[in-house]
Amino acid sequence: MNIEKTKVQMRKGVLEYCILSIIKKGDAYASDIIDELKKAEMIVVEGTLYPLLTRLKNDNLLQYRWEESTAGPPRKYYALTEEGEIFLNELAETWNQLIEAVGKVTKETHYNG
Repeated sequence: MNIEKTKVQMRKGVLEYCILSIIKKGDAYASDIIDELKKAEMIVVEGTLYPLLTRLKNDNLLQYRWEESTAGPPRKYYALTEEGEIFLNELAETWNQLIEAVGKVTKETHYNG
């Protein structure tokens, strides 16, 4: 089995949560989101991010606004909607429950928490 494929799948599973968490800190431009994810070693490319942002917007979890840029074309900045805030809170609760459950299952083998 290819461990890299499994790692990628694990990252994809939490990517939505991470993106919404970044945007909650303040309106974000797509390259800002990518930079934050890269800093956290959540490697992601624009080809992955843009379809996900579009889906989150279509699900009414995000909204965007255009802002003029002094260094080129206007930029699209994303923000959470009220529905997005609620969804993010639910994801955070689920994430915490998942961490606890995985910790219980793995603490005698590999979990370091």
